[in-house]
Amino acid sequence: MGSIDDILGELPLPPYLTTEDVTFAVKAVTVHAAEQWPDGPRCRNDRAPHPCRLHRWGQRVLVGRGLSDREIEALLVEQTARQP
Repeated sequence: MGSIDDILGELPLPPYLTTEDVTFAVKAVTVHAAEQWPDGPRCRNDRAPHPCRLHRWGQRVLVGRGLSDREIEALLVEQTARQP
């Protein structure tokens, strides 16, 4: 984690995961995907070291809903293919 992550900590998960939370989580992991930079992977959206806080939050929500890492990766590929 970077220094801002040390200060802010992790984003809390909601007490009950709803369909809306899953929708936001899919958006978070899609928008905050990794992009290769000379100093290593960075968040495509905010250039923070990858995985950034929102990407980690989205993954935790999706795992909390029972998705495996492989299913999350397939979801990312599908969402990326849909983007113009």
